[in-house]
Formats: sequence, C-alpha cells, structure tokens
Amino acid sequence: MEQQHLIKNIEFAKVVELESLVDYQSGRVVSRTLAQGRPVSVTLFAFDKGEEISTHSAPGDAMVYILDGEAEITVGGEKFNVKKGGAIVMPANVPHGLEAKERFKMLLTVVFSLA
Repeated sequence: MEQQHLIKNIEFAKVVELESLVDYQSGRVVSRTLAQGRPVSVTLFAFDKGEEISTHSAPGDAMVYILDGEAEITVGGEKFNVKKGGAIVMPANVPHGLEAKERFKMLLTVVFSLA
C-alpha cells in the first residue's frame, strides 16, 4: 500500500532552504502550497514590490514568517513592518492584509479549528 503524504511540493528527507522554493516574478505574487486543508494550511509566497493582498479576514489563526525582504502587514487596523526573520500572528476573524514595500518572501501557516 502506497503511503499518503500530507505535505507536497517539497522534497522529503532532504535539507532545503524554504526561500529558494519560490522565485520572484515581475509584477506578480507567486505561491507554492506545501499543505492544504484542516486543521492546517502551509504556503510559501514571493511578492514583487508593490504587490499586495487586500484586507480580508479568515476563519483560522494565520502566522506569517518573513524569509526575505520586508512586508507591511496590517492586523485589525494596526500596521507592522516585518523584516526577514520576523513573524506575526493574525488572529482568526480579524481583518488583515499586506503590502510589499519591497520584494519579500514569506511562509504562511494557517491553523483552523476542527469544531
């Protein structure tokens, strides 16, 4: 019986640099899904300068970890500049968004309730 993998789009049993798994593209947001579903979703993103995700809310707690560059992230109306190596958590059902003041890459982890 074949083993079902819950993580995808990344090599198993190999050390990788996460930021190398998504490349910048001019005028675009590039994403690579590593896991998707309940209770967790994990996605890598590369944002070109000036790109954004408009303000929205989500049903799960979302954590952004900046792999490269810097992002302006808004959580509940408050703006945060998050640089490489920094992380921020956006609580479930609280409006949030982000903007690339410069190119940046991030790892987004969203944890959903099973209830």
